[in-house]
Amino acid sequence: MNIFVTGGAGFIGSNFIFYMLKQHPDYRIVCLDKLTYAGNLSTLKPVMDNKNFRFVKLDICDREGVFALFEEEHPDIVVNFAAESHVDRSIEDPGVFLQTNIFGTATLMDACRKYGIKRYHQVSTDEVYGDLPLDKPELFFTEETPLHTSSPYSASKAAADLLVMAYYRTYGLPVTISRCSNNYGPYHFPEKLIPLMIANCLNDKALPVYGEGINVRDWLYVEDHCSAIDLIIHKGKVGEVYNVGGHNEMRNIDIVKLICKELDKPESLITHVTDRKGHDMRYAIDPTKIHDELGWLPKTKFADGIKKTIQWYLDNRDWWEEIVSGDYRNYYEKMYGKR
Repeated sequence: MNIFVTGGAGFIGSNFIFYMLKQHPDYRIVCLDKLTYAGNLSTLKPVMDNKNFRFVKLDICDREGVFALFEEEHPDIVVNFAAESHVDRSIEDPGVFLQTNIFGTATLMDACRKYGIKRYHQVSTDEVYGDLPLDKPELFFTEETPLHTSSPYSASKAAADLLVMAYYRTYGLPVTISRCSNNYGPYHFPEKLIPLMIANCLNDKALPVYGEGINVRDWLYVEDHCSAIDLIIHKGKVGEVYNVGGHNEMRNIDIVKLICKELDKPESLITHVTDRKGHDMRYAIDPTKIHDELGWLPKTKFADGIKKTIQWYLDNRDWWEEIVSGDYRNYYEKMYGKR
């Protein structure tokens, strides 16, 4: 089996590559990544010498380059992780999100149509559903929940999902879509909540928390997400959407306090900053469908996963310190310096 993984130098994509090469050592994995600010080639060092792995620096919006690579490699499956994914950045500059997340997806599917594939899988997000009220904990996102986006990022992902289903219905392209809750784990780029708080704690820096920090997210350990995608691309029904959730709902402020406790740092480091525009209050996924149809359930409880994640950042300081000492610092100051 020859699998294209787009955005494979990013957080979830790289973990998926590691997972697949371990679970399916006879598969060939070709990673396409533009290496934007969040794509870190050093992340892929553990597999760069693997004979069944190839890395190609390529923008999925580069139609000529994408088609040439399909002509050369003839993939059986395409798993599209490539996306601009940070909500704050989408508020600052929506255009790049529309370009990558919508037009890039279309380019990949056009190549799939021309060269033929067994499966095109779109990795989406629970943010396409909007949010849920804090006072109704019995409500969850299902695959039938209407799309109701809150940010340019989530709107671009919802548009891509609709485009994927249009290619299925119009052209018969064999597609599946997964919509996941918030991932966490190794190699998470240090602008996102958990790795940012870990890094700042270790450097005794302020821990910026939006508003009161009462926003609730459903957290999914990244390896559990990878196992779900593995199941979907092999056994999932063509034309279907599968929600992948962790059953680990946590308030942002409680996560930050937990990280402080694990690292023996004072909660006085917590600094409340101006809330994000259009900030969704609660995400919570009902993964009944993927459990009933494919037998998937998350294996990692948050209490265990957060300890493994913190330990990884302690053991791999060189990886994230190299990131936060570069251009990321300018972005960090822009986003949080004046709040």
